Amino acid sequence: MRVPDAAASWRLGRREDARLITGAGRYVGDLDVPGCLDAAFVRSRVPHGRLVAVDTSAATATDGVVAAWTAADLGDEVPLVPVYLATPGSAHRPCPALAVDRVRYVGEPIAVVVGADRYVAEDGADAVRVDIDPLPALVDPGEAAASAVQLFDGLDNVVTDMEFGDPVPDEVWQRAAVVVEAVYRQPRLVPTPMEPRALLAVPEEDGRLTVWVSHQAPHRLRDDLAADLKWDPERIRVRVADSGGGFGSKSGTYAEYLVVVRLALRLGRPVRWLEDRAESLLASPQGRGQNQRVRLAADANGRMLALDLEVDADVGGYPLGAFVPGETGRAAAGVYRTPDVHARVRTVVTTTALTTPYRGAGRPEQVYAVERAVDLLARRLGMDPAELRRRNLVPPEAFPYESPTGRRFDSGRYEEALDLALELADYAHWREEQRRRREGGDGWPLGVGLCVFAERSGLEQKEVAQEWAAIDVAPGGGIVARVGTCATGQSHETVFAELVARTLGVPARQVTLVEGDTAEVPQGVGTYGSRSTQVGGSALHRAALELIEEAKRRAGPGASYANGVVTAGGRSLTLGELAADGEPLRVEGVHETPAAYAFGAYVAVVEVDTELGVVHVLRLVAVDDCGVRLDDEIVEDQVRGAVVQGLGQALYEVMPYDDEGRPQAADLLGYLLPTIGELPPLTLGSTVTPNPNTALGAKGTGEAGCIGTPPAVVNAVVDALGEPGIQLPLTPEECRRAVAGREAGVR
Repeated sequence: MRVPDAAASWRLGRREDARLITGAGRYVGDLDVPGCLDAAFVRSRVPHGRLVAVDTSAATATDGVVAAWTAADLGDEVPLVPVYLATPGSAHRPCPALAVDRVRYVGEPIAVVVGADRYVAEDGADAVRVDIDPLPALVDPGEAAASAVQLFDGLDNVVTDMEFGDPVPDEVWQRAAVVVEAVYRQPRLVPTPMEPRALLAVPEEDGRLTVWVSHQAPHRLRDDLAADLKWDPERIRVRVADSGGGFGSKSGTYAEYLVVVRLALRLGRPVRWLEDRAESLLASPQGRGQNQRVRLAADANGRMLALDLEVDADVGGYPLGAFVPGETGRAAAGVYRTPDVHARVRTVVTTTALTTPYRGAGRPEQVYAVERAVDLLARRLGMDPAELRRRNLVPPEAFPYESPTGRRFDSGRYEEALDLALELADYAHWREEQRRRREGGDGWPLGVGLCVFAERSGLEQKEVAQEWAAIDVAPGGGIVARVGTCATGQSHETVFAELVARTLGVPARQVTLVEGDTAEVPQGVGTYGSRSTQVGGSALHRAALELIEEAKRRAGPGASYANGVVTAGGRSLTLGELAADGEPLRVEGVHETPAAYAFGAYVAVVEVDTELGVVHVLRLVAVDDCGVRLDDEIVEDQVRGAVVQGLGQALYEVMPYDDEGRPQAADLLGYLLPTIGELPPLTLGSTVTPNPNTALGAKGTGEAGCIGTPPAVVNAVVDALGEPGIQLPLTPEECRRAVAGREAGVR
């Protein structure tokens, strides 16, 4: 690929910014559709119980209410919510779009009311009377796995029981010089995008259906809707306007979507559902939620011998996202060359909200467990945690590296990233300051925490390791690039236009990107799993190269190409002139790109106010290697956003449930998110290890900050307080308990 100079004409300012920061963005809630009705859902307030009766008579009598539905009104046609990826056992635990005879979590949809506007619909929903006979709640996945209470009659609460790698022989544990064990809890998190879920279904006069939605995978949604309605997918057009974030929570097909679409078709009128913030906290899909037990063995020199990871993963009331915890097991060994690695992962249904992919999707959970155990091992060995990591990182010459759990890591220079992170953090200085405080009893306890990780970007399954792309050249010279991804804040309009322009050697202003519309883009996989640039960008790059070859073929034998101009036989034509000289100039195709493995090293420096229990992050260094970067500024913005979410997981965020299964955070005063005021001094660094499997050399980076930040921050707090039993999130209450344990001599 030609690499132009930094001032080349293909470079753009970020195209999205002007409309988004001036309030000119076009979201589902901004669409003005004549005759549109609004939907509001009646949700269970009981965590688990038999659904005895639902009375909508008062709702239908409410002025302005057009319709009220329960599962009984749908009869035998109650749609089932499709799972993300099928896992054994998921088909036997189906999720109805409206509760049929049982509710399994607070927030489960029971009925829907449609009114002339949102206020009327909400009034109607409040008038619906629901009678539920309570059953015992199951909140903890470990307890649910052992309970005689069954969420699905005749079925165990364990949906899947997966193993990765071979069990570690007993003799390995016996000959190890050091064995450490620990139990960690990954609390439930709410993705909390700025714009919650939203969908508008518009029946068209020609019998087709247009669906406007805030979504990450419009083609998946189209196909799911078509399967539910038993329609040809070509009758459904799914369109994604501007989208206020997703973080994984908008990549699925949800109960509300199925119901709203059916309502619109039944009523013959547009129907819109806009999830509000309270509803989002109560009923939208959540992430994480694991009980982890990790065991790590090493010899006297700190060489890791074995790792064993056991996970009970909470998938909520229905196993729609039961595939996510499998990623924790497959990635168990991480960046360390450990001879024996074994992981056992059970997915368990509980009487809580669904868990589905959330930024990182199984990888933050794995990295957290392993990186905390590595620090615990270093503590037991009396070894610097940076040195322990160096001794065990997979070296560059070992790639491609086959892990004991079956992962094939393509490339990596882990030690180089670690060394750069330590340098940028001024590691030696902080260790000296820590020694000074400890010896002099001066100042709050100070700690330094590390994390080294690798993350899969893109997916391994063939059907999602590919993407469709097309490029059209208009007679006037305008270029339209189409791709099957769908942006939710990743700046595709800018990056992909730059990519195509750079490859073709033309000004970026000539290139327009089209995505997120199934009528304009006939097929696509979408945006999740850090796949956009690596897979979608690679598809566009290949399409641009094919366009050059097609232009040369059209120009005639011996043609050459440079900067948007084809020359053959003494005649030079621009791409636009060539497009005007005969048949349309267009290429399209599906291009496959295998999964890759980005990596990084993070360092956190903290001090802990022992009186208040408040953690002050003094310094955070993030060194990421996502291969070749197409736009440094946008990559860094992605890292910053993910780091803030990682800080939220480490210090603030948790969706707690009481023993009866009721969520305890109803608003953003109860569910705490970090703001700009909590962002610590952040230093970003990078190394570049090109992806060996693509011409672009790019890997994914959008989830790295969520993966590297929590273990680095928690390891730093443990280092400061000397209390390894501390658990997420590190709230003042949790830190005060750790301080009290330290003062009491408890270890």
